Amino acid sequence: MTQNMDRDSLALARTTWRTLEPYHGAVYFSPEAADLYAELGVDARTGYFASRSAALGAVPADLVIATFYNFSPELVRRAIPAAWEAATPQRFAAARLTGIDATLRRILGADVSSPALARAAELARTAAEVTMRHPQGRPLFAAHAALPWPSEPHLVLWHAQTLLREFRGDGHVAALLAAGLSGIEALVTHAAGGDIDGEVLRTSRGWTPEQWGQAVQSLRERGWLDDVSHLALSEEGARRRAEIEDTTDGLAALPYVTLGPAACAELSSLVRPFSLSVAKELLPWAVDRLSEEST
Repeated sequence: MTQNMDRDSLALARTTWRTLEPYHGAVYFSPEAADLYAELGVDARTGYFASRSAALGAVPADLVIATFYNFSPELVRRAIPAAWEAATPQRFAAARLTGIDATLRRILGADVSSPALARAAELARTAAEVTMRHPQGRPLFAAHAALPWPSEPHLVLWHAQTLLREFRGDGHVAALLAAGLSGIEALVTHAAGGDIDGEVLRTSRGWTPEQWGQAVQSLRERGWLDDVSHLALSEEGARRRAEIEDTTDGLAALPYVTLGPAACAELSSLVRPFSLSVAKELLPWAVDRLSEEST
């Protein structure tokens, strides 16, 4: 599929996903969701692993490690399977949905019942339903695709973007594997690209400084990084990282290409204000990008 995608199709996949992503990503920083995980007897980080993997069922840690990919295995094993002793996957999935419902209602207010949001939900669901016919090779996506659709438009939009996000994410893991990057090496190349601070990526994914240093050294030896004191992609590394992103876009493009450029533009225009409101509250690093894309 990727080989037949033109640059416009790849850009369409990336920009539409990026505009909608904060609307989904709010769940990972939702205080309402964290409170509900606490009521189930776990902390916010364990709640993250349990609620996102809950669609898979009461799976062992190794399956979460495989599908989440760039997290330290030790970090995952501290959360799974202990989470399933605190509560069932069904209760974690319900807490996740209830939490994001409360968060979106609090941040968006009356907009949750607006015609604009209802139309955005309709378009996003149309795109997401395209992906549901193509679960092969995408285990985390397929598990979420088997969940029932919510009934209220603001949750339909959130669930649709969840499916589009996990569809893209499973493809991204495949692209990283094909490029020969481990989970921690993928994080290092991401940091070396300059978008996100490496220390934030390292600590949030549970890697030690020693593990990070070993990954940096390995990538330098393989020509991905410049042989300098600071973290930076080499010319070859930048080229290969761009190839990974293009492959990811190509593997994720089908729902957006099926929806078409006009409908994708409409969807992005409708969702951008909602994503921006969520980002201002919970994801400040996404605000500038969303503002720039709206001009």
